[in-house]
Amino acid sequence: MFTSVRPLLACAALLLLLVPGTAQAQAVTQTQATQAAMTPADALQMLQAGNERFVNGQMLPRNYQDQVEATATGQYPFAVVLGCIDSRVPPEIVFDQGIGDIFAPRIAGNFVNTDILGSMEFATAVAGSKLIVVLGHSSCGAVKGACDHVELGNLTHTLANIAPAIYAVTDVAGERSSKNASYVEAVTHENVAMTVQNILDRSPVIKDLVDKGEVMVVGAMYDVATGRVTFME
Repeated sequence: MFTSVRPLLACAALLLLLVPGTAQAQAVTQTQATQAAMTPADALQMLQAGNERFVNGQMLPRNYQDQVEATATGQYPFAVVLGCIDSRVPPEIVFDQGIGDIFAPRIAGNFVNTDILGSMEFATAVAGSKLIVVLGHSSCGAVKGACDHVELGNLTHTLANIAPAIYAVTDVAGERSSKNASYVEAVTHENVAMTVQNILDRSPVIKDLVDKGEVMVVGAMYDVATGRVTFME
């Protein structure tokens, strides 16, 4: 489904340097040149490769102080990852990225509203990111709460944003509550898929970039038991 990263771009975009005295590669922050040269498919493969390193315990060493200094005068992230606030799913870590590599807006239930869409428009149309990922995850507390119609202060309004996914899931047997793991999983997947579509439907700016082939919007699921991210078709 996805094109291979071109060898030259792979070297430039990953920005790997050998640590003196070793054969070990060390990641260096994205630059304006590598971001500009990257395609949406390249950006996707960057995240896929990063998650593979994370799962296999082969994360790249990073000098965060160097990255702080490198990004002090500008940033060139190649992707936007919209995730849940769940503490088990920090995007920079699960994709093995460093300071200045990705934008990472987070909200319980990984849905979009006007503010998040505006942030995504800044990230893509202004800051040059090539990829938007909507990252759901297994055992999502927000989805479970929405399935159980939980009401609690402002959380009631937050969980209401997941309701369309609940209504859309009609083919799962058993109880329609958080007690039914299959139901929760189906709603979680549907919520990610609907959020991807909402981005395209509600942001003409992003839709135009997608139509031009300059940006890709994809959904993905993180398994909290394995650490693996699966990108949705």
